[in-house]
Amino acid sequence: MGLVIVAAGRGARAGLDSGPKQYHRLAGRALIARTLDAFQGFVAPAETCIVIHADDDALLAEAIGADRAYRTVHGGASRQASVRAGLEALAATAPGITHVMIHDAARPFVSRALLDGIHAAATAHPQSGILPVLPIAETIKRVENGAVGGTVPRDGLFTAQTPQTFPLAAITDVHRRAAAEDREDFTDDAALFEWAGLPVMTTEGDKANVKLTYAQDFHMAEQQLAGNAAPALPDIRTGNGYDVHRFGPGDHVMLCGVAIPHTKTLSGHSDADVGLHALTDALLATCGAGDIGDHFPPSDPQWKGQASALFLKEAARIVREAGGTILNADVSLIAEAPKIAPHRLAMREVLARLLGIAIERCSVKATTNEQMGFVGRGEGIAAIATASVLYAPKGETG
Repeated sequence: MGLVIVAAGRGARAGLDSGPKQYHRLAGRALIARTLDAFQGFVAPAETCIVIHADDDALLAEAIGADRAYRTVHGGASRQASVRAGLEALAATAPGITHVMIHDAARPFVSRALLDGIHAAATAHPQSGILPVLPIAETIKRVENGAVGGTVPRDGLFTAQTPQTFPLAAITDVHRRAAAEDREDFTDDAALFEWAGLPVMTTEGDKANVKLTYAQDFHMAEQQLAGNAAPALPDIRTGNGYDVHRFGPGDHVMLCGVAIPHTKTLSGHSDADVGLHALTDALLATCGAGDIGDHFPPSDPQWKGQASALFLKEAARIVREAGGTILNADVSLIAEAPKIAPHRLAMREVLARLLGIAIERCSVKATTNEQMGFVGRGEGIAAIATASVLYAPKGETG
């Protein structure tokens, strides 16, 4: 599941002196950062594209930090054009994504229950758009020149919310078609799907999922956040992993996803990558999901010779499904040979790609065993790994 956060507008109706509303601070935290928080553990940062105004690169960096795991792209003259830019970026750089959520940055109070409901609806109707809606409770009047011109029956009328979810290929194609016909008048993405004759199913929205538009909205949101109980400590968990493999005949070793020429190779049922094996165990430990042997038993022939990148990617998926956001990965390799330093950057790049996090959050170190023990005698290589993961409480708003 991918995510496009639409944050290219100017937010003039909010009348805020602090600049565009998506960077306004609510209880000390930028609005757009709170919105991104709501999707932690549900959509990986690497599968997220933030669409911003061309003038706002510095504002975004200040609001969310320098985490480059988030894709960013500059928007267009309309919301529709901005969404199209975000979709094109995801389609070009994340070909494995089948569905995408499109969400307004000005809706920070997205609950996990709402996201789970949208995901369930998208699973049940994979070719349809999914639109969260709420029934209109107030009486609706048609007003002409300040006078009531009639009462509109509210049966069957609903208000639409975001995130709205669609098959990525289909919604990208519809946006392209609308642009080719100079149709820039659609107010949301479900309207484009309807225009194209494609099905849109509904799911229950959330009253708390309000869009902050006017100054009063921000005032009420500030009061809501200030009125909450003191926030609980963040649920940050640390997992450790250890692995060791003996040497056997060969001409290279696999370490942290990088093939290094050597006079020997590491023996194991898979490619015997001790670094990735240790890190896989560290990630699984953060959510009590057992260890690598539970998920990829050496007794199972399907794993014979497999690249250990497969194991690490699966561990990252398990962590995300459990509500986790990977914050940091650290691997220490213990070996007399080969030399690790020339390959450290390539190893960190592999970890960043497999985990979907920024390279500065990935560390690879190496040390010898001072010629002591089995490592010192050149009989094998060991690895110790540590992973830090932030877990979002289920049902809690961002």
